[in-house]
Amino acid sequence: MKKVITYGTFDLFHVGHLNILKRAKALGDYLIVAVSSDAFNAQKGKKAYHSDQDRMAILKAIKYVDEVILEESWDQKIKDVQEHDVDVFVMGDDWKGQFDFLKDYCEVVYLPRTEGISTTKIKDDLKDKL
Repeated sequence: MKKVITYGTFDLFHVGHLNILKRAKALGDYLIVAVSSDAFNAQKGKKAYHSDQDRMAILKAIKYVDEVILEESWDQKIKDVQEHDVDVFVMGDDWKGQFDFLKDYCEVVYLPRTEGISTTKIKDDLKDKL
């Protein structure tokens, strides 16, 4: 079985999220999604609208997702790849090159983002409308 893993906050779930999950799943048989915890997001200076538990529940309901885990630090990726016997690591191409260090452990794939949609854009659009 070919295992794939991807990481993200996945706040304000939108079609861009759905697209990357669908394309990531197509690269293997089993898709693991690591969701950034609220505490980890705070360390990065980010705050999600939905709690990490709610974001995990949403992802567990997506048909492309086989398993959801919590991401609590930048440096857990190697451990996750090894412990979950991952074959392919997937991220959006806005991260291109940032995770090449994982090539010693698995294949690394950067997928194109869905044009015109992002959580940041949604938040900005909502601010403009209020």
